[in-house]
Amino acid sequence: MQNELKTISLGALVLLVLSTPLFAHHGNAAYATGTKVTVKGTVTEWFWANPHCFLKLDAKDEKGEVQHWVVEASNPPDMTRQGWAKNSFKPGDEVVVTMMLPKNGAPGIGRFSGNNSVVLNGQPFPTVASNNTESTPKP
Repeated sequence: MQNELKTISLGALVLLVLSTPLFAHHGNAAYATGTKVTVKGTVTEWFWANPHCFLKLDAKDEKGEVQHWVVEASNPPDMTRQGWAKNSFKPGDEVVVTMMLPKNGAPGIGRFSGNNSVVLNGQPFPTVASNNTESTPKP
């Protein structure tokens, strides 16, 4: 009985230690939340899948050279609640994206900075109607 309890306790401790890095994955810890940049470019791909959605776009820098950007979003269920969809973007769409940059300074990587961080083909995205998460009051 005593050995069995020790074995179970040791196994639980090992699982806890091994699973700790999984908790660190979520959130904005890798991004400098106070540092935002706005990039205007053309969509090359909208990747809609778990665990995260990604918007890929090409934008010209100050020298006129094309930079490839990958902007991270949340998972599809979260994005759907915010008015986004699998067909929200298509290659060739013009976008203006405000994003947080990674703390390590890696070029061409960002994370959407929250509400009102995207302009799609000249219009705010998502639209106010699709972004309304408040329920309609019942009479």
